[in-house]
Amino acid sequence: MTHTLSLIIPVYNEAEGLPMLVQGIGTALNPTYPQHEVIFVNDGSTDGSLQVLRDLSAKNPKLKVIALRRNFGQTAAIAAGVDHATGDVIVPLDADLENDPADIPKLVAKLDEGYDIVSGWRQDRWANQRFTRRFTSQAANALISKVSGVELHDYGCTLKAYRADIIKGVRLYGEMHRFIPALASWQGAAITEIPVHYQPRRFGTSKYGLERVLKVVLDLVTLKFLNDYSAKPIYFFGKAGFWSFLLGSISAVIAVYFKVTGQKDFVETPLPVLTALFFIVAVIFVLMGLLAELIMRMHHETQAKPTYAIKEKINL
Repeated sequence: MTHTLSLIIPVYNEAEGLPMLVQGIGTALNPTYPQHEVIFVNDGSTDGSLQVLRDLSAKNPKLKVIALRRNFGQTAAIAAGVDHATGDVIVPLDADLENDPADIPKLVAKLDEGYDIVSGWRQDRWANQRFTRRFTSQAANALISKVSGVELHDYGCTLKAYRADIIKGVRLYGEMHRFIPALASWQGAAITEIPVHYQPRRFGTSKYGLERVLKVVLDLVTLKFLNDYSAKPIYFFGKAGFWSFLLGSISAVIAVYFKVTGQKDFVETPLPVLTALFFIVAVIFVLMGLLAELIMRMHHETQAKPTYAIKEKINL
């Protein structure tokens, strides 16, 4: 099957490696996909990356550049690229030369087997790294797979092939770009992964740190909530309210028992205060659930957003 490809490459202070990356993309794609486009999204670089992109795009009409006003983050950069992509297959990849463009035809070919998303798996990434780094990465991917319900070995690999209609239907924010397979799977997307090459960074420094880890953890919590309760948030807040009411009831029973048996008066134990606190929290949770339900209803009605996703239409 013939595809038109749109490559999306977020760029943040990667000036040194950009010419080599463009050369590698041309070598990998020109023979098989001569009509491809490469969308570089400059995410507020301060090292001259934008000027390098200007020079490269002036010599190659396949290169397109989007310059963001400041550093918005990788997810926002990918979202900007997706919004401007014209191909029927969209392939994000990193600008740091860790992703090998030669793997792209292999990912796209896998789509033709009936998949909507093909994710790269950097099997050799931690081959020469410390055990702690390897274990942390494996644990993180296992946790994300467990929470999202989509089993992948390498959620952190940017190199993935998406059918355009799938990724354009996913709203990206925070650090959600790594969770696109999970978000798309809720719409019925077929997902698989294949091994890809890993090339250690040659230029610059890594942009990942502890702050990024915290963001990913918080986004994972959001992902879990969206997966389980986005359609009916009252279930989440209602459960929390129920458990709070139950704890309040237990506190009340114990307080009354102490009073009746003469062991302690109400003023001698914090149980009455805890009872009142738990009952108030229970009411607040239920009211929050009702407000969330109203917000979700207004969200769907004002945007005319359907609560379903259609994969195919026949004779319509």
